[in-house]
Amino acid sequence: MNILVCIKQVPDDSVEVSVGADGKPAIDGITPVVNAFDTYSLEMAARLKESLNDGSEITALCVGPESAKNSLKNCLAVGADYAYLVKCDEVNDMDAMGIAEILKGAVEKLAAGKGKFDLIFTGKEATDMPLGQTGICLADKLGEAVITNIIDIKAEDGTVVAKHETEEGYRVIEAAVPAVLTVSKPEYDPRYPTIKNKMAARRKPIEELNLSELANAGSYAARIQKIAEYEPPKREAGIKIKEETDEDSAMKAIQMMADAKVI
Repeated sequence: MNILVCIKQVPDDSVEVSVGADGKPAIDGITPVVNAFDTYSLEMAARLKESLNDGSEITALCVGPESAKNSLKNCLAVGADYAYLVKCDEVNDMDAMGIAEILKGAVEKLAAGKGKFDLIFTGKEATDMPLGQTGICLADKLGEAVITNIIDIKAEDGTVVAKHETEEGYRVIEAAVPAVLTVSKPEYDPRYPTIKNKMAARRKPIEELNLSELANAGSYAARIQKIAEYEPPKREAGIKIKEETDEDSAMKAIQMMADAKVI
């Protein structure tokens, strides 16, 4: 099975980000990492490859700056066999449709040399801009089936069977390949690279795809403009209620909510 995993490099989401004086997120100095949901999709793809044990291959693809090669090296250390970068410094100024257009061109370019991809994995959303649309837009542009927010997958006889996460649990959905899959957080965590795999990944090349050969500038120009960005309001300190009895505390809490017209 020929598998493609699309990743995005984002600022480390474990670091609190504030808005600077220029009105933009102050991310200088924050270590760039692979988007968390993309690490889940790569791990799911790697587990699928291992379960098939049929010579399947995984290709990692990123649209981003030169520094994204470090993130692609990490992908090579935890399951990817090949890695490609579409160098684009303006990726954060694009919208989902524009990025999907570039990815479409990259998919077609790679397929011409490597064969058509059976499955294309993406994270369900990016942690720096959680819109959750790029994978769906890519499927639409490719004219392929899409299953969103999956937490598990099996493949057999030219089809994939995936668990689509819902608020109540999950649905089991079957689709014919080729298909695009957007991945939520499964029950397992991404694997850590071993020293041996890290060393091997350093020796593997990161191939570059020329952006101008994949799409013309007008096709990926942003259709949506970002007007401004704001920090979420700080959470206010809570109120402690400590009456003589639990019943009195509960009654006081109810009275306070009634006074605030919450109930």
